Amino acid sequence: MKNNMKKILLLTGVLCLASVGGVSAYLTDYDKVSNQFTIGKVDVELTEDNWKPDDHKKIEPGKVISKDPRIKNTGINDAYAYLEVSIPTANVIAAADNGSRLEKRVQELFSFQSKASWTKLNSQKVGNNQVYVFAYNKILKPQETTESLFDTVKFLNIIEGQLDGQQLEIPVRAYAIQASYTGGDAENVVEQARSAYQKYVDQNKNQPGQVTE
Repeated sequence: MKNNMKKILLLTGVLCLASVGGVSAYLTDYDKVSNQFTIGKVDVELTEDNWKPDDHKKIEPGKVISKDPRIKNTGINDAYAYLEVSIPTANVIAAADNGSRLEKRVQELFSFQSKASWTKLNSQKVGNNQVYVFAYNKILKPQETTESLFDTVKFLNIIEGQLDGQQLEIPVRAYAIQASYTGGDAENVVEQARSAYQKYVDQNKNQPGQVTE
């Protein structure tokens, strides 16, 4: 009887060990989800491929000058794109196409013809400049480039002797704002761009990227 009892105890001990071994042999694993987000970036480059500054150190009344501003989206977000052009003005006497003398008045010293792919959003007098703002009619995707706003500007046919020796400039500035969540509920891109432009103006007041006002 004692011998049998020992055998039972021994078997029980073996079973217990097997049970412990079985627990330690369970396969385990774990996993986790880590979502990575890349913060977007709106970045643009303003170019004028046909502008040759050395060719225009001296200009004559009526001269047509190559100037073709356009914007490239060098960022990673779709964007609304804008060009701001400041045309200098002066109180001068100009000549008509037939050569007749016109009355003296404040007028823009350069003229340009904007292309159909751009829409004028605003025009206002700022100091001695007439400042125009145009929006591109399409959302500009990364690495895309707009069509030029215009290809040439024409110097006003002024009567000689009024602006001799003066240095004239046509500042052009490019602006962009992300297309997502800025265009409002407008149905077309132009109206979306108009709404987004006001957001750009408000966000950049008194900042390096502020618009000309």
